[in-house]
Amino acid sequence: MRTGHLLLILPLAVALATGVLPQGPGQGLASEEQIETAQEPSAAAGPSTGPASEPESLADRKARREEELSTLTRDLSLSADRQAALAREIRAIERDREALNADLLRTAQRVTRLEEQLASTESRLRRLGENEDAVRASLVKRQDVLAEVLSALQRIGRHPPPPLAVRPRDALGAVRSALLLNAVMPELHVEAQALASDLASLRQLKVSSAAERDRLVADGQRLAEERTRVELLVASKKRDRERSEAELAQERDRSRQLAEDAGTLKELIATLERDIASARNAAEAARKADEARRNAPPPSDPFSDPGRLAPAIAFAQAKGRIGAPVAGTVLRDFGAQDGFGGTTQGRSIATRTNAQVVAPVDGWVVYAGPFRSYGQVLILNAGDGYHILLAGMDRTNVEQGQFVLAGEPVATMGETRVASAATLDLAAPQPVLYVEFRKDGVSIDPTPWWVRPEEEKARG
Repeated sequence: MRTGHLLLILPLAVALATGVLPQGPGQGLASEEQIETAQEPSAAAGPSTGPASEPESLADRKARREEELSTLTRDLSLSADRQAALAREIRAIERDREALNADLLRTAQRVTRLEEQLASTESRLRRLGENEDAVRASLVKRQDVLAEVLSALQRIGRHPPPPLAVRPRDALGAVRSALLLNAVMPELHVEAQALASDLASLRQLKVSSAAERDRLVADGQRLAEERTRVELLVASKKRDRERSEAELAQERDRSRQLAEDAGTLKELIATLERDIASARNAAEAARKADEARRNAPPPSDPFSDPGRLAPAIAFAQAKGRIGAPVAGTVLRDFGAQDGFGGTTQGRSIATRTNAQVVAPVDGWVVYAGPFRSYGQVLILNAGDGYHILLAGMDRTNVEQGQFVLAGEPVATMGETRVASAATLDLAAPQPVLYVEFRKDGVSIDPTPWWVRPEEEKARG
């Protein structure tokens, strides 16, 4: 009688292991969909699934996935109606400089958060893809065994052994079936469980990947809208300035000539603040702001006034308050080995393509343009002899002499990394922003000025 109970339970256990119950004498334990899913890696691998072809297939699939991730958000654009609505909204506030600055700072913060979310989503998608590849590779390696398991399960479903409790006359057949099944069922059961687990994992990975892709596209649409808003706000600020285009063009040409002739950054900054009117005015404004602050009590919240025309606190007092100028991953920090026998003079941050770059501090633009192999370079005078250097961008959207607020968008990264002297040996395919703090022409350690990550998240 115990043998009959065992024979009644064994087919049910196998069916539960695979997640499919027999529906009748003419149907197997595995559904057509599961059989096709199990056979899909084999068909994709082609007639030859040897060790030489499998790595190539995985590499091709990984490369295709990376291309899909980059194209999902690259070509997103806004409709003409939405662009017109944003333009009307900007025109409504462009006469109020304080409101314009406040809206620009808020929009820049939203852009940074969206870029961080997109980077996290892309990272999760890559991990899901790698897990899916691992499951598929496991199925491919075990496809012969899995085919035997599925065939055995189907045969058991079509020709179940005679249970002793139902057909007592066939006791001898029941005993023979029990002996045979007891010999093969443990291994069959283990393989059936492994197959069910792999199929369930593959199905869940596909569902998770689809959800992450939907989130990526949605965030990409929001990012496209916020970037358009930033462009309109920056254009409005440019219209608000009174300097003529001819004067600006003349100064840009002269600044680039000085940059080509300068041998070092220290020499470039000194020459600019001596020979270029806008840079000289910016340095003078920084000096006057330093004198005014010495005679005024420090404000409770120096960053609360978006209409300020000078830094509310001295740069030396901003330690622990400066956030990262771009969303990304720190590749190398100040004082690390640079690969040439020396140490780095700043921080290198790997970013997403076309990432937004914001001013880390209040300051005046001393230089905005190309310099040597650094790509587009932006130099800010933060007062009291401090300068902030940002390098490796694709384009800048500020002008020499302009005062910018901490958190204000000032530049945009490109599609690929700029091979500069600061990041030449970094094996990073994505764009890299180089940030350097200088005091009286000498590089200094920026670590005390950076806000701690937990405080930055709390500040949002």
